[in-house]
Amino acid sequence: MRTLRRIIAAGLLTAVAAAAIGGPAIAAPPAPTRGSLVAENPLATYATPGEVDTLLADGRFDPATDRYGVTLHQLIYRTVDTRGKPTTASGLLVLPINGDRRLSTVSFAHGTSVYRGDAPSLGEDTFLTGPAITFGSAGFAAVAPDYLGLGAGTGPHPWMDVPSETSASLDLLRAARTFAARQGRTLDRDVYASGFSQGASAALGLARALQGGADPWFRPAAVAPISGAYAIRRAEIPAVFTPEVQPRLASIYMAYLLTSYDRLHDIYRDPADVFQKDYVGIGDLLDASHPGVEVLEGAPATVGDLLTERGRELLFHPTPRFAAALREADSVCEWRPGVPARLYFSPGDEQAVNANTTACRDSFATHGVQVPVVDVGVDTSYSGMVHEGSELLAVPRITRWFTELAGSR
Repeated sequence: MRTLRRIIAAGLLTAVAAAAIGGPAIAAPPAPTRGSLVAENPLATYATPGEVDTLLADGRFDPATDRYGVTLHQLIYRTVDTRGKPTTASGLLVLPINGDRRLSTVSFAHGTSVYRGDAPSLGEDTFLTGPAITFGSAGFAAVAPDYLGLGAGTGPHPWMDVPSETSASLDLLRAARTFAARQGRTLDRDVYASGFSQGASAALGLARALQGGADPWFRPAAVAPISGAYAIRRAEIPAVFTPEVQPRLASIYMAYLLTSYDRLHDIYRDPADVFQKDYVGIGDLLDASHPGVEVLEGAPATVGDLLTERGRELLFHPTPRFAAALREADSVCEWRPGVPARLYFSPGDEQAVNANTTACRDSFATHGVQVPVVDVGVDTSYSGMVHEGSELLAVPRITRWFTELAGSR
């Protein structure tokens, strides 16, 4: 809204200045339309269900829900940055190869990436593309936002910034609707929202925005997040100082949180105030230009090795500005869903600890909604971690649930 006012003001000033010198008023250029499609890049075609089965099975996803072949497309579209200024972002669109001209849509938001090359629309990692391919092969149009700063985006990624995750997800839906129309297909109003880890918060943010009327066409149909960090201040931050969270990943998550929120909200004066001297420059490592293996090797073994006493104090007793930012992140369960909702998790998650899911369930209950919590079991075959396995286990179950709901509408 601030950006819009500046544009209008600039246009008025241009007109006034031109009139003052006796010349014609020169209209300011129109603001770019959020969600408008900038470009489409075809990524891949898996022409038959058998080809999809092979791809997903190789990525350790259950292919049992596959019914159709799919096409994969990278969409580049207009959206807004964290300050509300126009920018572009990218995302993945998966379309089923079938005769359906009208499609319900699933939006699936991916988990944490530290490297912009690790994004769904680049189509190289089945762990990132597999959920959208699973939904697409079941007959949905499936979109997977890269978020700001990842994929074809520029600049650091604003990690765990729910407003920009929401706007990027919503604007990708709009771009996908445009692209589908060019293919002679229509995206139905109903959007089924899901996401994993970081994307669990993004999915809840999108569903909340759609329920609030953020778009005149799209509306929520159901929401099913997986293994999210829904209670960063109450659950996740205390857990990273215990054996419950894998120690090196705990240090990376806290470095990512502090550096990202400092860029967004200016939460500390100097990195040396919060990071030990060997890691004062860790924000440079988390600028989205370094592959994950570099970040892993460059991060300390524990949170204790990462933080100064002031840094630890900031996490447990945040400044007002930091506290406000954490409240915003933790607000994703502070509303009353008007559509079916379920929370999926694996017990013993060593990254997004289970207390997050409990806190989210309880928050929904205080708003008068009893949201079922679904234990999907444990699978450590992908990375040796329970956390990533929860995506592999939950996505097929969510696909079946969304299919049942879509069939009953």
